[in-house]
Amino acid sequence: MTEASATLVDSGPSALGRLMAPVSAGVNDIAGLFRLLGRTLTLISQGKREKGALLEQMYIIGNRSLVFMCITMGFIGAIITFQSAVQSQRLLPDLTMLGATFIKLLVRDMAASLGAMPLATRVGAGIAAEIGSMVVTDQVDALRMCAADPVDYLVVPRFIAATIMGTAVLIIAGAVAILSGMVIANGVFDVNFHTYLNFSMVTLGDVGLGVTKMVAFCAAIAIISAQRGLSTFGGSEGVGTATTRAVVGSSFAIIVLNFFISGLGYFFVPS
Repeated sequence: MTEASATLVDSGPSALGRLMAPVSAGVNDIAGLFRLLGRTLTLISQGKREKGALLEQMYIIGNRSLVFMCITMGFIGAIITFQSAVQSQRLLPDLTMLGATFIKLLVRDMAASLGAMPLATRVGAGIAAEIGSMVVTDQVDALRMCAADPVDYLVVPRFIAATIMGTAVLIIAGAVAILSGMVIANGVFDVNFHTYLNFSMVTLGDVGLGVTKMVAFCAAIAIISAQRGLSTFGGSEGVGTATTRAVVGSSFAIIVLNFFISGLGYFFVPS
């Protein structure tokens, strides 16, 4: 065997290992997420937690996100309504169903999917940074030394608060998007307020599907951000990396969950 051949043979397994390393890391990452989710749900079912910590997280996640989300969704609603009206006028000058169509799409999908993205940047980054800072300053190790479960103490209140208050914030922000779209439709395209606020196309199935997406997205943001925070290492640089990974992972999870939930909704809750 020549020296070149021996080099290729020796480098083969290592090259394969380098190729499979990201796949293995991704599988372990997903497995860690499901373990953390299972542990969190188990602790929630036991019902042992401080109410003050939960209320504090509900205020931080819900109240402090409300203004940001309302402004963001207000502009999104105005933009979508304007662009929809412009495109509709090219085919049909009648805009009487503009509001009904937009409201149905918003309730069924857009309030959840479009609203969850900026919510992930606000809530997910905050959860990851807060828990990550506690990890690198050894506060989490101190909790373990005091016989306190970090998941019960840190993750559970944030998970419950993000799921409840995140869903509430998305519903309110969706209502703001409807109002901003109504203002644009009336001011630019002379669509009457009563004509725009047409909920005739919205069904209970649409509402249920939209709320299901909101709950799933908010829960995913909380659990992914908490997992990224708990896996932080390397000081302040590690906290920044964990925050970035939390936002990226939450956004990707929102897209994937939206695909599967929408697919199920297509068969069980047809539009």
